[in-house]
Amino acid sequence: MTASIASPPRRGGFTFKQFFVGHDQCGMKVSTDGVLLGAWAPLPTTRRVLDIGTGSGLLSLMLAQRLAAEVAPFEIDAIDIDIAAVRQAEENCAQSPWQGHINVWQQDLLTWDTSSRQSYGLVICNPPYFEHGAAYRDAQREKARDSRTLDHRSLLRKVAELLTDEGFFSVVLPTQEAERFAEYARTTGWFLYRQCDICERVERSAKRRLMVWRRCSTECSAECLVIRAEHGQYSTDFQRLTKEFYLAF
Repeated sequence: MTASIASPPRRGGFTFKQFFVGHDQCGMKVSTDGVLLGAWAPLPTTRRVLDIGTGSGLLSLMLAQRLAAEVAPFEIDAIDIDIAAVRQAEENCAQSPWQGHINVWQQDLLTWDTSSRQSYGLVICNPPYFEHGAAYRDAQREKARDSRTLDHRSLLRKVAELLTDEGFFSVVLPTQEAERFAEYARTTGWFLYRQCDICERVERSAKRRLMVWRRCSTECSAECLVIRAEHGQYSTDFQRLTKEFYLAF
């Protein structure tokens, strides 16, 4: 689902209320999936965030805006395996109001030595989801979307090493892939904390699912968000969730 709320006044990217995201040099473009995840994910009490597969830096910038609304200091680490994406995320973050709070670097999560790192209160990821690969004309986009670059079992294992005991792991996936992901997670000690099914319209089935996972036992709350109301306008719930970011609301 590609974001189409507002046409950016600058080329090669997308303008939000408080920042601009260039995305012409990376495989993952600004999308409604990413915007919903960045607006919906819970903020951690331990104000350290890890953004895995940052791409353009969209999620890091959205979380920086949300965290900056509170007085307490915060830090966001953003990593990506693709050097072009890293350079673009660096540029986007450097031009934002939160330059000093976001660290961006090229890093393969699976080979990252995290033994000396502090834990994170929130790990967030718009992960690859094509289990068996897919045909792309764009090699960057293939790397970003094909889970052979970061399979879900390995992702869950690595995040478990990085998260605080009370921390959150938040992801967005197509509904079918989300169900497979949930099977992996539950068999390896994860507990679903929140989920939200995303429907384009009320009469259509959900195509995406936002999820928050924890390592401690917890009850799960479930909801559904409809993007467009009966006559095609954006729904009240969608506007309420994204109004701090989209120029149109």
